[in-house]
Amino acid sequence: MALRTCNTLLSPFVNSIKLTRKPIRNCKFSVKNSISDPNESRKLVLQVKERLQKDYSSLPVGKNGRDDEDMILWYLKDRRFSVEEAVAKLTKAIKWRQEFRVSELNEESVKGIAETGKAYVHDFLDVNGRPVLIVVASKHLPAVHDPVEDQKLCAFLVEKALSKLPPGKEEILGIFDLRGFRTENADLKFLNFMVISTN
Repeated sequence: MALRTCNTLLSPFVNSIKLTRKPIRNCKFSVKNSISDPNESRKLVLQVKERLQKDYSSLPVGKNGRDDEDMILWYLKDRRFSVEEAVAKLTKAIKWRQEFRVSELNEESVKGIAETGKAYVHDFLDVNGRPVLIVVASKHLPAVHDPVEDQKLCAFLVEKALSKLPPGKEEILGIFDLRGFRTENADLKFLNFMVISTN
């Protein structure tokens, strides 16, 4: 999974960021699988799964739960196959998802803020087969919009983009359109939300 950006807690990480006005640079973040033997990876997934069952049995199961082997493998890769670190990060991620009620978010629950056009998932994949999440910074008005609604929209759109990942793909492309960006569009609290939710 990718764009564990708005959340590694949501699921995934921004593979590349492009500005629509003269890109300054193309930032690439990727998780390298340092274990090439699938059997070894499988053993580590089962170790994490057993630890979560033993020490955190109250956490939910199912998709994005403590027994979601695809998610466990993603966090193992993210933590360079350290079982301890993967367990710690996964536990935090699952608890965050539960508290933020990510699974309850839907088109209707974010309809009002989504209608601003400040962010959306593009209808088509990019040339590399990645879902595309577009953010129009000039339409983000923190003095006008409810910050909780902004956070819900962020979580919902990341989830929506992740749901469009083709089999075998783990990356989402984030495009941030900074044309027309002004002081009133700056939002340190929202940036703080994104940083906290990805750590």
